[in-house]
Amino acid sequence: MLEFVGRLRELSGGKPVGFKLCVGRRSEFIAICKAMLETGVMPDFITVDGGEGGTGAAPLEFSNSVGAPLEEGLTFVHDVLTGFDLRQHIRVIASGKVITAFNLFSRMAMGADICNSARGMMLALGCIQARRCNSNKCPTGVATSHVGLMNGLDPGDKRRRIHNYQHQTVHAFGELLGAAGLLHPSQIRRTHVFRRISGDNVKTYAELFPPVRRGDFLKGYISAGYAHDFTLAVTHSFEAATDIDRTTAA
Repeated sequence: MLEFVGRLRELSGGKPVGFKLCVGRRSEFIAICKAMLETGVMPDFITVDGGEGGTGAAPLEFSNSVGAPLEEGLTFVHDVLTGFDLRQHIRVIASGKVITAFNLFSRMAMGADICNSARGMMLALGCIQARRCNSNKCPTGVATSHVGLMNGLDPGDKRRRIHNYQHQTVHAFGELLGAAGLLHPSQIRRTHVFRRISGDNVKTYAELFPPVRRGDFLKGYISAGYAHDFTLAVTHSFEAATDIDRTTAA
């Protein structure tokens, strides 16, 4: 896969190349990071999506069932890249139910450099969540190529809605940043966000997702939460090491 990333960069004349994923088997991403060190080839960005499900086009059985939720997936990707001392070379983009200013703030606290918003923009555009995206019969004209239904979108009106949503959300994010006493998004840390665990228990994201220090994995400091996946990760295959051994034995 990394050879393909390098080839795309070469063919595009050096344009940024990256990939998008929803974290599933954690050993697979660790294997990619090991391969980055082995080959010296790194993507310019990695977009991390969540398993929460997006538009109505997502298969019903996949939504909220396949892939790690964004919080867990995003923190994992950020921490593994940090542990391998690769994070400073790669931009991390969060994608998955990012709608409000606080969503922006919390995702950046988890390690995102940039946030994508698809659902928020669709709602601003007029989506009513009819969940008919895959049928070409979206009643609002947002997710269809049917000429009659597309007429429901008035560009003159909708562009103002999109602009207002984008502008006000970014403005509110700036207010949250100031309320936290910060001058720049790069200063946001997991200690800035709290989550109520139970009626009498509140923890910061730093307590829920203990961060990995830069270069720890290269120094052999691998915490128990990562140790098993490390033993399964191999650079030449997405198959776990145990699966490869089992196939060979068969």
